[in-house]
Amino acid sequence: MQREFDVIVERDSEGYYVASVPALPGCHTQAKSLDELMERIKEAIELCLDTEGESTENLSFVGIQRITIAA
Repeated sequence: MQREFDVIVERDSEGYYVASVPALPGCHTQAKSLDELMERIKEAIELCLDTEGESTENLSFVGIQRITIAA
């Protein structure tokens, strides 16, 4: 059975790409390249599913909004 997950990809101040999966709390990884990041996040998802089981919440991706606040 195949499942699809939305992955959020960001870049940190040191140049690493960081990926997280909103449907799987705590499921994230980082890498120097996007290719390596995609391989690592697939492995992380598999590990999270092994740990959490198949009872993950099905979330529908809506979008991302950037908010600016005065600090």
